[in-house]
Parts: sequence; C-alpha cells; structure tokens
Amino acid sequence: MAFKLNDLDDSQAPLLDHLIELRGRLVKAVLALIVAFAVCFYFADTIFGFLVVPLTHAFPEGQGQLIYTRLYEAFFVEIKVALFAAFFVAFPIIANQLWSFVAPGLYAREKKAFLPFLIATPVLFIMGGSLAYFVVMPLAFTWFLGFQGEAGGLQAQALPAMGDYLDLVMRFILAFGVSFLLPVLLMLLNRAGLVTRSQLVAARRYVIVAVFAVSALITPPDVVSQVMLAGPLILLFEGSLVLMHLSERKAAKLRAKEAAVEVDGQEKPDAEATAAEDAAE
Repeated sequence: MAFKLNDLDDSQAPLLDHLIELRGRLVKAVLALIVAFAVCFYFADTIFGFLVVPLTHAFPEGQGQLIYTRLYEAFFVEIKVALFAAFFVAFPIIANQLWSFVAPGLYAREKKAFLPFLIATPVLFIMGGSLAYFVVMPLAFTWFLGFQGEAGGLQAQALPAMGDYLDLVMRFILAFGVSFLLPVLLMLLNRAGLVTRSQLVAARRYVIVAVFAVSALITPPDVVSQVMLAGPLILLFEGSLVLMHLSERKAAKLRAKEAAVEVDGQEKPDAEATAAEDAAE
C-alpha cells in the first residue's frame, strides 16, 4: 500500500485546529491572569491588610505587630499576595475559557449535567475560605497567642514574620476551600459510575477516620483548626449521600417512565395488527 501524505495531513487537520484553539484559550487565560496580577499588585497593601485582620483581632489592642528579617521579604510578600488574589479575580475568565474549549464536545444532556457542578465549585470554595477567614483563623490565632508569657525567667513574645503569616493564611484558605469541594468530587464519581451511594454508606466509618487524618495533615498543628475542618467535611459527606439518594430516585423514576413508554409503544402496534387481522377475516 502506497503511503499518501495528503491523507495523513487531512486526518491531522482537526487535531491541529483543536490545538490552535487550545493555544488561543490559554493565551486569553494567561493574559487575564497577568492583568489581574497588575491590578492586585497595585492594591497589594490593602489586600494584605485585609488578610491581617484576624491576627490583629487576636492580639490585645495596640500590641500586635508583623516583622520581616530579610530586606526583600516585604516585597516578595506583596508579589505573593498579588498573585494569590489575581488567581481568584481571573478565575471566572479562566473557567470560561476552559468551558468554551470543552463544551463543544459535549452533548446537551452532558452540559446540563455538568452545569450544577460548575456553579457549585466556586460557591463551595468561597464557603470554605470564608469559614477559615471569619471563624477558624481568629480562634486558631487566639489559641496560638495564648502561649505567650514567661518561660524559664524569659519573656516569650509572638513576633510573626510577614512571609510566615502569609503562608499560614494561604494554607488555611486553600485547605478549607479545596476541602469543601468534597461533594463535587463525590457526585462526579457517582455520576461516572465509579462510586455508588451504598459503597460510601458501607465505608462511612473509614471516611470519617480519613477526614480527620486529612484535616490533621493539611491544617496547622492545632486541634481547633483540625476539628473545625473535619466537622463541616463530615456534614458535607452526609449531604452528598442525601444528594446521591435523591439523584438515584430521580434516575429510577426516569427509567421507569422510559420503560413504560417503550411498553406502550410495543402494545400499540400489536393492537393495530390484531385489528387488521380481524378486519381481514
């Protein structure tokens, strides 16, 4: 068989079109991130001031302070703050570009099935980050600062560094935000047929142990933040089971309805055939 270069080029054309489109989507996403970074860098002081509020309230009034021991630390803290904030600002554009690239390859029912997950993802992440910022961080910081005092005749005083504090805050927000996406993950696995509700119910005790273990790993080493993360995750897990139950009931009703339609469709031709035979006799 002779090798035809034209046939090979024709078969690769759709792939090249997709790669060109993907490149365009990535360029738009990166440009959105760069613009958001430039804007957030201008307001980096204000954003960092917002992130410092939980620590400010944890200190006695007028006694808190942040230090930096390296001359360039404050500058790099502003860069990290700007990049951290820029990702959240540009996320809607990045997600839209990703969806615009993937959506043409999906059926209408698949798009309809994915839409709730697309809406729930940012909502759950914001809920997790808000819980960390408004509830967990103030309690954890107050507990941490409780270790100040006299130790062996010396005064133990908390002098948090700017870079260390920012790393801790980012860890809190990302840990809680990503962990709150547990229902989205479980529902996707259930829709894909990889996990069933009965399997999760049977493994409930192991899931609870795993939740506490993961909470201990991704949160700072204190009991307060571990429990404050594990508790909502267990509630989200139970809520996912309820959603799976409702989804299974809805799917079962839909299958029963489709089966009834098929049965009616089969009975009707049989009745018509019988009537035709009677007329012929």
